[in-house]
Amino acid sequence: MVPLVDLKAQYAAIQPEVDAAMQRVLCSAAFILGREVERFEDAFAEYCGVRHAVGVASGTAALHLALLACGVGPGDEVITSPHTFIATAEAVSHAGARPVFVDIDPVSYNLDPSRIDAAIGPRTKAIIPVHLYGNPADMEPVLAIARRRGLHVIEDAAQAHGAAYRGRRAGTFGAAACFSFYPGKNLGAYGDGGAVVTDNPEIAARVRILRDHGRRDKYVHETVGYGDRLDAIHAAVLDAKLAHLDRWNQQRRQAARRYCELLADSRVRLPVTAPDAEPVYHLFVVRVAERDRTLQALHQRGIGAGVHYPIPLHLQPAYAFLGLQPGSFPHAEQAAREVLSLPLYPEITDEQLTEVAAGLKMSLQSLRAPA
Repeated sequence: MVPLVDLKAQYAAIQPEVDAAMQRVLCSAAFILGREVERFEDAFAEYCGVRHAVGVASGTAALHLALLACGVGPGDEVITSPHTFIATAEAVSHAGARPVFVDIDPVSYNLDPSRIDAAIGPRTKAIIPVHLYGNPADMEPVLAIARRRGLHVIEDAAQAHGAAYRGRRAGTFGAAACFSFYPGKNLGAYGDGGAVVTDNPEIAARVRILRDHGRRDKYVHETVGYGDRLDAIHAAVLDAKLAHLDRWNQQRRQAARRYCELLADSRVRLPVTAPDAEPVYHLFVVRVAERDRTLQALHQRGIGAGVHYPIPLHLQPAYAFLGLQPGSFPHAEQAAREVLSLPLYPEITDEQLTEVAAGLKMSLQSLRAPA
């Protein structure tokens, strides 16, 4: 059995550090915000190369609060991708705004900048490019459009911890950027968690107030806020893991290169990296024509492949009210039919990589064989 993700292997490799961090929180009995959260916020801001990081309850909360802090609200529209996890659009809806989808680039799977201008209307307030699968979005044209049209850019960096675009970390380009620390992420907590990072002190201050019931002082609530705080025990775990993140990302890149070698002579469409991007391979995503049958065949061989994501957001029942039909975004829809995530994590062995590649080739051959 080769799992899609192996969090047990990661824990085993750094158990003393993680146990010590958790024990420190248990002994302090300071479980909500406090010094552990502040320590991690400072460290993560320095790692990203920004002035502020604000820990929150999840990546979804990070997107929601960042939108609110940028002034997005009822009646506004926010442009984003239909090929992403629903949290990207959910956060827009939570803010009272309306998501406006734009088709993806079929090579990178990220938002296609050439299609953004046509989607901008009088109510457009922001753009959320998604660094999908840990592959940085093409930020320069997105930022140029935003500057010209007076829009906020909020990066969805939930899968891009440590990724880089033109020599800068993902998360340092927009007015704010949002990270998820869901356990399976490149930098994951032992529960849910997230962060908003920004160079803007007003955005950071606004998020800090909103995450903690709209208050600076204990019983003075300046606005209606949310219970979206990052727990101290998760912050302590994240702080312990952060020192390993660059090494883990490098191991992911090495595994991705090995997959590309092993699958070079196959009928699989491999990931393509732009010259100015440095991905971190949160997921190693290939494309195959008969994806669902291939996935089933891999599972029968004990290979824990997955699909991210099988239904574009404009075709989800939750967004049926937008009135969008199949064919609205053909590149996103074709990707949703064909993308296949192969097992990849820092501790994956060459033997496992070889087993997955061989299993994928054999699965494809079996599907082509005559009945």
